[in-house]
Amino acid sequence: MSTVESALAPAVALSKEELLRDYRIGWESRQASLAGRKEVFMGKAKFGIFGDGKELPQLAMARAFQAGDFRSGYYRDQTFMLAAGELNLQQYFAQLYAHPDVEADPATGGRCMNGHYATRLLDEDGNFKPQTSSKNSSADISPTAAQMPRLVGLAYASKLYRQNPELHGLTDFSVNGNEVAFGTIGNASTSEGMFFEAINAAGVLQIPMLVSVWDDHYGISVPAEYQTTKQSISEILAGFQRNGPGEQGFEIFVVKGWDYPALVETYQRAAELCRREHVPVLIHVTEVTQPQGHSTSGSHERYKSKERLAWEQEHDCMRKMRQWLLKEGYATPEELFRLEDEAMDAVKKARSAAWQAFFNPIQQEREELAQLLEKLASEAEKPNNLHKSIEHLKQNPTALRADIIRTARRALRQVRGQRGFARRELQQWLEQATADNADRYNSYLYSQSEQAALNITEVKAEFAPNAAQVDAREVLQACFEANFRRDPTIFAIGEDVGQIGDVNQAFAGLQAKFGELRVTDTGIRESTIIGQGIGAALRGLRPITEIQYLDYMLYAIQILSDDLATLQYRTKGGQKAPLIVRTRGHRLEGVWHAGSPMGMILNSLRGIHVCVPRNMTQAAGFYNTLLRSDEPAVVVECLNGYRLKETIPQNVGEFTVPLGVPEVLLEGSDVTIVTYGSMCRIVLDAARQLAKVGISVEVIDVQTLLPFDIEHLIVDSIRKTNRVVFTDEDVPGGATGYMLQQVLDEQQAYRHLDAQPRCLSAQAHRPPYGTDGDYFSKPNAEDVFDVVYEIMHETDPKRFPTIY
Repeated sequence: MSTVESALAPAVALSKEELLRDYRIGWESRQASLAGRKEVFMGKAKFGIFGDGKELPQLAMARAFQAGDFRSGYYRDQTFMLAAGELNLQQYFAQLYAHPDVEADPATGGRCMNGHYATRLLDEDGNFKPQTSSKNSSADISPTAAQMPRLVGLAYASKLYRQNPELHGLTDFSVNGNEVAFGTIGNASTSEGMFFEAINAAGVLQIPMLVSVWDDHYGISVPAEYQTTKQSISEILAGFQRNGPGEQGFEIFVVKGWDYPALVETYQRAAELCRREHVPVLIHVTEVTQPQGHSTSGSHERYKSKERLAWEQEHDCMRKMRQWLLKEGYATPEELFRLEDEAMDAVKKARSAAWQAFFNPIQQEREELAQLLEKLASEAEKPNNLHKSIEHLKQNPTALRADIIRTARRALRQVRGQRGFARRELQQWLEQATADNADRYNSYLYSQSEQAALNITEVKAEFAPNAAQVDAREVLQACFEANFRRDPTIFAIGEDVGQIGDVNQAFAGLQAKFGELRVTDTGIRESTIIGQGIGAALRGLRPITEIQYLDYMLYAIQILSDDLATLQYRTKGGQKAPLIVRTRGHRLEGVWHAGSPMGMILNSLRGIHVCVPRNMTQAAGFYNTLLRSDEPAVVVECLNGYRLKETIPQNVGEFTVPLGVPEVLLEGSDVTIVTYGSMCRIVLDAARQLAKVGISVEVIDVQTLLPFDIEHLIVDSIRKTNRVVFTDEDVPGGATGYMLQQVLDEQQAYRHLDAQPRCLSAQAHRPPYGTDGDYFSKPNAEDVFDVVYEIMHETDPKRFPTIY
């Protein structure tokens, strides 16, 4: 571990112009923080969190950051983004005001609170732009330490680009793997398990990951004594320090956050080592201050002592840099005063321009509506209060779009039933405004490009006559092999994926054929397995990351939900990570290997497709579809289906299964049963038993839960049978409740029902171990039979008398 301390010595290889440029940017950033706080307290912004106190280390980091590099940071890196040229002051304030326009706020289009930075990696058509000629930032998220798993993947991509010769031609994404992934995190957030998991993963992988810890001693109000053993992350990570070149491990540097020349020297040394040797590096930046406290939600005077506040004022990094510039003769007081005045003026102008750009269009919409309401009032056939709405609208100096639309909708209530041109004109205006706001606030949950999964052409599976049946796992094995040969950017990682070909053998033999870089074992670390995939996918690769069992998704659900699922949405189509998460679940035995927590997945992973194939042939078709699309997905294979017999399609690497299209497995006329996954076999068994007593069942496999039956095929079946049962292995109210809502509410199938719709799910608990535990915990064929029979008994009790 190296402690770099210059005592503010003059030995820094930068020109006067470069030094003063850094001072100017640092001062602009500081003034932007101060102004941002005022804007929140004036009511022009909802919340503010700022990077004051971190200016100098971020200026030094920006000097080491090169084209092609990536950042995965947290929400105090405004100075870095300004210094790297990937943010300007007007964009900074546009994000503070939540301006819903990617021209104004390229990072998030107004969708994230201030301090959430990103560069636009995609062009207008959703295709990747060249990354090696730009400085890149992956999109920030708020959950503490959740930027760390993705950081591992961004750095891992450099390793693959350097070590895999098949990727050397992809020069838009990498130049021999020379790119460094820079991560930033606050000292308190290093207490999170994801931080430690990511550090360990990087040490094992030996990847060019450079992590900066901004240590201001606090996590909101909680000091380091409660956060970190020894109150020092670098001390407790000292065991990761490598002993010399060639040894696995980290390089760890410690440097003070107010020591500008030491910071510049540290970042230059660290980045060069990281870039050249692919050695992960941690820079512990100590004695950092936070002049305005954590955020606008509170004051740090409430929890910091007078002595601490005085120390922070004395060690403010911008104050220290000013003293150093004067002491070493790099600038005169007059020069620095001029720079400070210019910085303050630049911030004022940017703030004003950002506010006008944000608010003027809203004012224009307000005026348009006021004129329409005046017309409507003049045409009114009976007394109303429209004049009050008009007056209130005009007198509101800071009306937002919500106020405007609310006024329009309430005005139409008052003239319901009234005819006339003005009412129709207002209706048309509202329809257009609603569409515009849907684009501003609701678009890009999923890809809107030509490569979106729903745009992939369906190719039917072809089977040779009299083809032999094989273990179903061999269908997947053949599918993966065909895709690996087709596309060198595809790779698979996960626990036991490599040497033994995963615990169910679908990757068996593929590591020997394609090498360890393409089919790779990982440690037991689900969160960073997913993060490894997200980061690599952001850099143009096509990862398949395996979560060994569906139950273990809980380890990674936060990363999947907060990072991957929101990526396209929170950047308004600016970034994508087409990661495939392969897992298996449903039927087996035991509390922790029989899970089907589909309701949890559905509710937390909107933005990710969820495929639930009933067999391995359907799973292979989904993989073929997804590997040709640009969207993330979870594929849940049937855990008890790998040894069942299936036939390998002749076009095993080319046939595709469309998402959102259910399949009718058995036609019938009395009752529709909607299900998926392993339950398909159980329902078909029950259907055969029901046929023997004269009940005709139509069995539908939904195939994907997200998206769900986009063509509304299920309602067609219910229109015929007038009765429906939803069944799966989730807990009551889980995915069965979701399917019922989709079909009855979305598809309005209630219009065609002659009997109460029924849901048949598993018990509320997880199944205990053993065959009996499975039978009495999850739906079985007898349960399905009884539910359907009961429905038919209610319809025709004479024909179907009670059983029990």
